[in-house]
Amino acid sequence: MMDRDQLKAKDLQYIVHTYNRYDIVIDHAKGAVLTDMDGRDFYDLCSGYGANSLGYGDPEWLAAVTEQLSKVQHTSNLYYSEPGVRLAEKLVTRSGLCKVWFANSGGEANEAAIKTARKYGNTLADHRKNTIISLKKSFHGRTLATVTATGLAEAQDVFAPLVPGFIHAEVDDIAQLKALTEEHDPCAFIMELVQGEGGVHALDRDFVQAAAELCREKDILFIDDEVQAGIGRTGTLFTYEQYGIMPDIVSFAKGIGAGLPIGGIICGPKTCDVLVPGDHGSTFGMNPVCSAGACAVLDKLDEAFLESVRAKADRLRNALSEMKSVSGLDGLGLMIGIDLIGMSGSEAVGKLMEEGAIAIPAQNRLRLLPPLTISDEELSGVIEVLRKVLD
Repeated sequence: MMDRDQLKAKDLQYIVHTYNRYDIVIDHAKGAVLTDMDGRDFYDLCSGYGANSLGYGDPEWLAAVTEQLSKVQHTSNLYYSEPGVRLAEKLVTRSGLCKVWFANSGGEANEAAIKTARKYGNTLADHRKNTIISLKKSFHGRTLATVTATGLAEAQDVFAPLVPGFIHAEVDDIAQLKALTEEHDPCAFIMELVQGEGGVHALDRDFVQAAAELCREKDILFIDDEVQAGIGRTGTLFTYEQYGIMPDIVSFAKGIGAGLPIGGIICGPKTCDVLVPGDHGSTFGMNPVCSAGACAVLDKLDEAFLESVRAKADRLRNALSEMKSVSGLDGLGLMIGIDLIGMSGSEAVGKLMEEGAIAIPAQNRLRLLPPLTISDEELSGVIEVLRKVLD
């Protein structure tokens, strides 16, 4: 077994340097607590960018994954497979939409949403249209098309030329969105209802509803990117439930896998039959092991569980609002953006790490994405650590 220094040296030697890693070597985890190679414990307020929705070692999820792994770990999508069908049925039933297409990640899910919208606009609309409007400060993935859709210049500058046909609107500005719609005749809007990388900002409800109404009037598809905000993170299974809208496409990933790679899109009536055989695919999409685990996630996220998420969020937000260095809170549920006095989000991350908690920044804010299963006892410990740094 490698020691810390050997592992870090080999990481630098053999792995492409696309991440600035923190000086922690994770060894094992349980509940909402990570333990490093030196035996230090850390409360996990990142949960793999929201992917480890059930924390670590959830027994029902482990049982579902292990059982399926002992049957068959993968099969081509040329054949039928029960776990993926069961998962699709659960997603359709609970979303109120129609059909699911499966991928491995959020970026791939949003790529599928973009391709669906482009084909819809090019072949099914009254006249050919293919522009997609997204929002500034948005983040939609790492593929070239989703990077182009992203509204953060720092994610785009070195990858020019970008994919044509994307326009960025100001956040929460319905007048500008309407003007851009008249000018460019888009086939789709794509939005994160709670922006993640852009600073954990929950979009204004009136803006979202007006945008959805504009979609109905102009035959524009509404794509709701719930890669980070979905699957219980904000206190409802999907965030659009809190905005009183019904999207045409919902992208999902991260939390539904509880740590395994799975994502996809859920399509409504206008989009569920747009893609046909040969249009799109994903070798590992609908992987049976990932699908079995995702079924266990959805089974756990019943209304009582979601109520517990909302209660934990209220407790954490109330505690944060009383801390001296906190000047404001944004986001929804257990997707929390914190405005700070006297320090940046990155500085707060470093100080929290020294006290035994792992968090991440979002622009200049501190971002918290704890496991949805965090216990009351663990939450008490988290609040104590946050007070040491922020109070």
